[in-house]
Amino acid sequence: MDHVSTASAARAPLSPVALLEDFSLEMTGKDVPGLEEARDRIPAGTRINVTFLGNEDPAMRLAAAGAVRRFGFTPVPHLSARRLRSRAELADVLAALRQDGAADHVFVIGGDPATPHGPYDDALTLIRSGLLQEYGVRHVGVSGYPEGHPAIAGPALWSAIEDKTAALARHGLAGDVITQFGFAADPVLTWVEALRKRGIDTPVRIGVPGPAGIKRLMTYASRFGVGTSTSIARKYGFSITNLMGTAGPDRFIRALAEGYDTERHGTLKLHFYTFGGIGATSRWIADFRAGEVA
Repeated sequence: MDHVSTASAARAPLSPVALLEDFSLEMTGKDVPGLEEARDRIPAGTRINVTFLGNEDPAMRLAAAGAVRRFGFTPVPHLSARRLRSRAELADVLAALRQDGAADHVFVIGGDPATPHGPYDDALTLIRSGLLQEYGVRHVGVSGYPEGHPAIAGPALWSAIEDKTAALARHGLAGDVITQFGFAADPVLTWVEALRKRGIDTPVRIGVPGPAGIKRLMTYASRFGVGTSTSIARKYGFSITNLMGTAGPDRFIRALAEGYDTERHGTLKLHFYTFGGIGATSRWIADFRAGEVA
């Protein structure tokens, strides 16, 4: 009698659309009009990260987080450790978020400045401050870099993510990891498997570049050290010698679904970087879920 092996049964293929359950999005403080226009295409309760850009003031970021909440989504404001000038400034930011009902979820990152503006050298020192839970934060996202970081060595990156997840557990804070975006699924899945082998079972949100112009995607990739070799570009669906078109992440998501094994990779979700705008990204997601993306 025909039979299915245990290994085959455990490795049933995952539908790419299934990866889009509970996806998250990213926006800047200036994207509120775009979010309002796109709100009907985004599932209620979706987590929407509000970035901490140096050229946007705190009032703009706070207003964006408040708008996310008012539109029926879950705001995840970013806290950039090295941009914070004092413990008092961090307390003020968290107090304002709490007053607006936007403090439950945050994402903490070291930030771009080479020299800290205040007492927080990195995301870990911010987590260890004790202020997050004091102001009502319950869930903290931290960063992961499957293809490495242009300014941080690999061993240091692994130590950082181990220390951050351990610190969150000690402080009684739930968390997840949001990865840098990429164009190749294999390095992402390999990195996640290595993360699990280190005993870190935190949910991981895989960074996905939303549909955008190829030239813009290449610019961001160069800035963040993301691989864009000819073979990677071809698999993703664009050419590095012709930057005039646009590209979406359909092939990337399908490759993730094909390689995803819950036994080895644990809980994976998707986080969309909206390089082409939150409207274009939300339309693409809706079309992909409806089977309208070839």
